Amino acid sequence: MVLGGLFEANGYHSSAWLVPGATDGAATDVDYFKDIVRKAEDGKLDFFFLADTPAARTEKLDAWTRGPLYMNMLEPITLLTALAGCTSHIGLGATASTSFYEPYNVARLFASLDHISHGRAAWNVVTSANDFAARNFGLDKLPPHDRRYEKAQEFFKIVTSLWDTWEDDAFVYDRDGVRMFDPAKFHVTDHEGPFFKVHGGLNMARPPQGHPVIFQAGASEAGKELAAETAEVVFGTGANKAQAIRFYEDLKGRMAKFGRDRDELKVLSGVSIVVGEDEEDARRKWDYWQSLVHTDISLMYMKTDLETDLSDLPLDEPVPEHRIPEKSNFHQVYFDEIVGLIRQGLTLREVMRKYNRSKAIFFGTGAQVADKMEDWVTSGASDGFMIAFPVLPESLTDFTTKVVPELQRRGLFRTEYTGTTLRENLGLKRPPNRHATASASLAAE
Repeated sequence: MVLGGLFEANGYHSSAWLVPGATDGAATDVDYFKDIVRKAEDGKLDFFFLADTPAARTEKLDAWTRGPLYMNMLEPITLLTALAGCTSHIGLGATASTSFYEPYNVARLFASLDHISHGRAAWNVVTSANDFAARNFGLDKLPPHDRRYEKAQEFFKIVTSLWDTWEDDAFVYDRDGVRMFDPAKFHVTDHEGPFFKVHGGLNMARPPQGHPVIFQAGASEAGKELAAETAEVVFGTGANKAQAIRFYEDLKGRMAKFGRDRDELKVLSGVSIVVGEDEEDARRKWDYWQSLVHTDISLMYMKTDLETDLSDLPLDEPVPEHRIPEKSNFHQVYFDEIVGLIRQGLTLREVMRKYNRSKAIFFGTGAQVADKMEDWVTSGASDGFMIAFPVLPESLTDFTTKVVPELQRRGLFRTEYTGTTLRENLGLKRPPNRHATASASLAAE
């Protein structure tokens, strides 16, 4: 199975920074991250992933100080470049927004990371989902959801075209002929569309992987269509196995119309994993972390993902149906999860406690967690897991020392890396250069 990690400085639980022993200043400490990524590589994880948004929150800071999501963090591609130098095998992935970058910037940044890491880069293609980011780039609010995905599709096509600027054997280094590259193997991207106009080429040899691996996480209709057409790894949704199976079949079922085989895409279910002496002990850990979460930040997360403020409501009464917005413009899957919990008749406090951003939680011993992971994969719910480690380094250490050996014993996970690139370790094909393929087809005719 494929195993990747979603890493936030102290951990992905909103109280991780409050847990005794948490490292102050971890978010901007590159040496701290080097220790974490080495632990992940020792555990043979496929990749180390950093989510991102190009914005700090500028409102309700008294609430955001309780759980400072994205309020203090290094730019992810810069950080991954530093981590490339202290690792040899683990993939290095990051988010870069199609809403607020230019295609040329993204093409150049991720091609550089792929060269520096010797073929271990991955780009998470996102459209951004908060108005804090929009206001950093001259907008009052984000464009409509489907419009953002139309832009993302065009953005993606330009980036991959730029990665194919040079054919793989374009640089010949012919000293006698005083000829570094073959001009016939350089190809200009000439694009003019609704969102972008680009004429030029990438000033860098083709990335070692051909294209860095493409990650996506969209769960809306537009997001799933884009993923079925372009993604190679998708962070799947589903807080339980039945939901995960539905998402898996829905997404993979869309691929044929784009001429893609199901094996060209890995769907990884998002999970939080809590390992204990037994399941009860693991649940006690989670309950303790939950007890540290301040009500202010729980309400703020709800406001962010439901796109409405519920802070005026009693905590111990059900949320009135009329307070649910008609639709979402940000994270459709998170919105739907909260709405589903509200419609179960739960109190606002119960909704806040149960809401986990569409990730399942696996509790238990190393063997019990491995049982759940094996069951999901063999049941067709996923090809592996995107693990949001709740508290670092504790959760990562527990996973790599107690769960990974059990998966290895069962033959479900590698004991050593076998490939030299992220693509090889994920079992993904290296994409051919579109220009070389076209030339070969013409020659054959």
